[in-house]
Amino acid sequence: MASFIDTWLEGAEDGWGVPALLAVFATLWTTFLAIAYLNADLHPDVIEAWTIGRTLDWGGAKHPPLMGWVTHVWTLVFPVSDWSFHLLAMVNSALALWIIDLTTRRFAKGDKRAIVLLLLMLLPVYQFQAQRFNANSVLFAVWPLAIYCFLRSFETRNAGWAAAAGLAAALAILGKYYSAFLIVGFIFAAILHPARRTYFTSAAPWISAAAGLLLLAPHVHWMLTSGTSPFGYALAAHGGLGAGRALLSGVTFLLGLAATLALPGLVWAVMIRTRAGDYLRGLRPLDPGLLLLLLVAIGAIIAPPVVSLTLGSSLTAVWASPGLFAFVLVAVCAARFPVDRAETRRLAAGILVVTFAAVLLAPAHAYYRNGHPFREGRNYYSRAAAEVMQRWRQVSSQPLKTVSGDKLAMALAFYAPDHPAFVVPFNQQYVWQMPSEAALREGWATMCLPDEETCLLWLKQIAATAPGAVAFDFVVQPRLWGTDGVPARITALLVPPRAAN
Repeated sequence: MASFIDTWLEGAEDGWGVPALLAVFATLWTTFLAIAYLNADLHPDVIEAWTIGRTLDWGGAKHPPLMGWVTHVWTLVFPVSDWSFHLLAMVNSALALWIIDLTTRRFAKGDKRAIVLLLLMLLPVYQFQAQRFNANSVLFAVWPLAIYCFLRSFETRNAGWAAAAGLAAALAILGKYYSAFLIVGFIFAAILHPARRTYFTSAAPWISAAAGLLLLAPHVHWMLTSGTSPFGYALAAHGGLGAGRALLSGVTFLLGLAATLALPGLVWAVMIRTRAGDYLRGLRPLDPGLLLLLLVAIGAIIAPPVVSLTLGSSLTAVWASPGLFAFVLVAVCAARFPVDRAETRRLAAGILVVTFAAVLLAPAHAYYRNGHPFREGRNYYSRAAAEVMQRWRQVSSQPLKTVSGDKLAMALAFYAPDHPAFVVPFNQQYVWQMPSEAALREGWATMCLPDEETCLLWLKQIAATAPGAVAFDFVVQPRLWGTDGVPARITALLVPPRAAN
């Protein structure tokens, strides 16, 4: 094992070590997801990202468009299936780690490059959070890209890197508005860095601003003309807190980030335990580039609680996870001495063992979820869709055109062979509305879970007014390796095409 790991570590500088690590990482964790969720379908966030991406636009009711753009491009190559979206999640994580390595190699070589990536693999970010490909995880690669471009722009003041920094920052905004705090981090770092005068007296910051605004302009135009703003959803979902609760949310946010970084921090401290004094003495002065990265990370983390307290809104640590890599990178690259190869071997072997153990334990997770269903109903999505489509074929020979409703109806759009269009029947304040006359005339369906009281009431209102509506209940029961899971009663409503009535 030692010689195998040594060969791989030497390959980091030969150009194949990091790609090999990331390929193994993506393969093993995709395998884990495929097995662990054998008896469960995709998370509703992933299905929502696919739904948004079916039509390319510059915005959406809940989130900016980037996650939809990515899923749209992905499904041009890969099928609409669970395994392909598991693969997307892990490819996204591997891409994020590769971009992080681009930054790391500016400050370290060989073993330290590997150590940064291995320590980051101790975070839950790139495996478990990543499996929900949504507006948060789409930023895993975009934030490191923006930070890398900003670093190059700050160091060189080159017009090309300045434009790239602005475009990457704008792309992060198009992923999630929370990325505004990344830009705050850039400003914070540029102001506090000793080289601030050189940077601000150059054209670089203004080129970055112009490039970013240029990319954001179509999205701003969309918001002004569409009558829909994701800001409204964000404020409705996370606003309205009193000062005390907002303060508690900010403190919890910071504690959550500290807890997330605790394990890699502890492992790194153990790795350099014999040279702790040398390490601490070498922190001053910190390399100017590392100082810039550290200031960006600090600025992007202290700004959200301040704004949250001001606006009375909530925070969650998951939102800041795309930028946590900077703390690990700075911590490792700040060491002015080589790390003992034996420590690096142990870290690599430990990561490999933990990853293989996760894959081997994946069937246990699937079996557990067979008897303990996900509260969002993931255990029933594809089975319920199959049942509804069987009933649809009995009432109409035409494809199902449109569905609307909540999570279960969105899953029907994904898992039904017809892939009907999903039209949200409520606005961003979640006021449920009747489907359009055109949708009902061309063929429409919905489903509700038994605990979705608002959805069930809405379904009954439509059933009472839509011509030819067919309402029915059915029971779906997952089954895994000969063991029955927990059954669920689903309520569905079909409105066949008007000509078929």
